[in-house]
Amino acid sequence: MSATESKNAAGAGLAIAPGDWLGLVGGGQLGRMFCHAAQSLGYKVAVLDPAADGPAAMVADRHIQSAYDDEAGLRELARACRAVTTEFENVPANSLRALAANCRVSPAADAVAVVQDRIAEKAFVAAQSIPVAPHVPVRGEDDLRKAPDSLFPGILKVARLGYDGKGQARVQSRDEALAAFAAFGGVACVLEALLPLDHEISVVIARGFDGGTVMFPVARNVHRDGILAVSTVDRAALSGPEADLERRAADAALRIATGLDYHGVLCVEFFVLRDGALLVNEIAPRPHNSGHYTIDACVTSQFEQQARVMAGLPLGSADLLAPAIMLNILGDVWYAPEGDTRREPDWTAVLAVPNAKLHLYGKREARRGRKMGHVTIVAPTLSQARRDAARVAQALGLPAPC
Repeated sequence: MSATESKNAAGAGLAIAPGDWLGLVGGGQLGRMFCHAAQSLGYKVAVLDPAADGPAAMVADRHIQSAYDDEAGLRELARACRAVTTEFENVPANSLRALAANCRVSPAADAVAVVQDRIAEKAFVAAQSIPVAPHVPVRGEDDLRKAPDSLFPGILKVARLGYDGKGQARVQSRDEALAAFAAFGGVACVLEALLPLDHEISVVIARGFDGGTVMFPVARNVHRDGILAVSTVDRAALSGPEADLERRAADAALRIATGLDYHGVLCVEFFVLRDGALLVNEIAPRPHNSGHYTIDACVTSQFEQQARVMAGLPLGSADLLAPAIMLNILGDVWYAPEGDTRREPDWTAVLAVPNAKLHLYGKREARRGRKMGHVTIVAPTLSQARRDAARVAQALGLPAPC
């Protein structure tokens, strides 16, 4: 641990009372939902974000319009706030180190630095004796020329700044991988083997400064075009292979959080292969899209847990109150499938489903592929949630949830 992070951790045992200031680096929809949760606990929130009209800045008590690495902006945020967190993983680690010299920061820079780089992330996970997909780091063309034949067909992913399927290319051969590497500008990448995938799951965990942890129920996820589309969570007691799978995922997430000495909310995404094998795909050092169901379906949301950790308060219960299905709303639903004519989605039809909870993020411009909101359907049974989710999807012109 660095000297500044040691100072940061040393003050972590003191609770920050409601009425004080919490800070956030990043101004997107995750920050907006964090603001709502922190404010409901009585905190004031300052957001540092370069955009003038980001979703979080619209609802924050204070907006510091500044670049994420701007020294003056970071000093202003640290002076205003007792504790600071991040909204997304690509905030420069050095910015977090600078903040930690003057206020509590969670998660710490060293933990975030690991998951900002796919190469470092996979090496860390493997070092915890947790399986990851077969892969090789790619820092130059020679790494691709020497890569084992078993990695083809595969997926070439940029090591940094990739998200929602961006910075990824499926490659059938070595030549295609070389072409994709050149198209990415020769930046560091990871080449992963394509695997016989059955489905994907994720685990959201909250870990306090005292080492206490709370695990949210496992979400089963469906992606379309690299973007999360549907998350399903059921409270029914599982038995057999499914129960074992959830136990293994929860154990892996806990080992990752502990190994990183992580404080805050963390999401671990997993691949489940057809033979039942469980592999870590990615780690997100923040609340996650697949955890949005917790706002409406759990005793405590992932965003409230984030505020509780920052403030040094006890963690809340993560118990699931009812089965839930979360549908992502992208900007595509504002446009007719056959053209670019903009139209307003039929929100009345969505909310005619009594179990539907609509969350829109306040973004001014709807663009294809842009996350604009989500709907969570909470129902007494999973079968009812599926029927209601199908009605919501039809109202929005989305494919039927799986």
